[in-house]
Amino acid sequence: MTQQRTDEQPPGTTVAAAGAGGGEAGTPGPKPAWRASLGQRLQQALAFGTLVALVLFFSIASPNFFTVSNLTSILLATAVIGILAVGTTFVIITGGIDLSIGTGMTLCAVVTGLLLTDLGLPLVVGVLGGIAFGALIGFINGFNVAVLGLPPFIATLAMMMIAQGLALVLSGVRPIYLSGVPGFQQIALGQLIPGIPNAVLILFGLALVLGVVLSKTVLGRMTYAIGSNEEATRLSGINTRRWLLSIYALAGACTGLAGVVIASRLSSAQPQLGMGYELQAIAAVIIGGTSLLGGRGTILGTLIGALIMSVLINGLRIMAVQSEWQTVVVGIVVLIAVFADNLRKRRAEGGGRA
Repeated sequence: MTQQRTDEQPPGTTVAAAGAGGGEAGTPGPKPAWRASLGQRLQQALAFGTLVALVLFFSIASPNFFTVSNLTSILLATAVIGILAVGTTFVIITGGIDLSIGTGMTLCAVVTGLLLTDLGLPLVVGVLGGIAFGALIGFINGFNVAVLGLPPFIATLAMMMIAQGLALVLSGVRPIYLSGVPGFQQIALGQLIPGIPNAVLILFGLALVLGVVLSKTVLGRMTYAIGSNEEATRLSGINTRRWLLSIYALAGACTGLAGVVIASRLSSAQPQLGMGYELQAIAAVIIGGTSLLGGRGTILGTLIGALIMSVLINGLRIMAVQSEWQTVVVGIVVLIAVFADNLRKRRAEGGGRA
């Protein structure tokens, strides 16, 4: 008699068995764990090597690159992109996508600004309100994907436009200035550790926590299981809808946190900001080795990818490359990363058939 699995149990051997023997004839079996782990480590090493190479190149190309002030600027730029990226890593590992994180971040910044200025709520309440609103956006995305069955691309594209419109409506198409809110600017620009802005500490602290969640908890195991084979995970008795709701809500909470950080950094909520941030964050996730096809990725790789994006953009600016060409370069980098991901996938499938 087949043992029934509860929602709290990880897929474990049941899902693996479904992937190995429950598919159609000719379907390659699962990749051995040691090979997958080795491939992941090699991908991270390659990304880190690329980061080092970029730093060396721009340091030689411009004497203004490798300075304390510029490195601090790079870390500050990485903070917002990195916070968005580590959250959306969970979504992409499931095989989904979230295009709403850029404008969602802006909407959360506007909501935070309204809570702190118009309603005059305490700082902690306003910040938590902005993060909670981001979680709500993520939950709605998860509901549209997991319950209504909408493709993630369409569901989050619609949310991207909704968030952009709501940010403009709620703010009256005007910036909400927060310089008068005591302590708000210190969230991003304060220095608990001398020389390191708090925004950077928030990024690395979040990455550490979510890295543990992804690698050591049931939520992390479900994220990988859904991305590897959602149907097999569902047939093993796992409530995949519930876990997808949780994953998208978690990514949304990270979007809310990014909204708070960018508002603190600018001392204002800019309602027309946000477009393009989602592309940089998704690019960071892909460059870091997370597969767009799902089932593979790490927070460490995403963090390295976010640093690569920030170093690349900062270096191009210091070399006086026009912003239009910066966008072209970023697009080429994304294409190369996606091509490399597809190439790894084809090789893995070829090895499985062999």
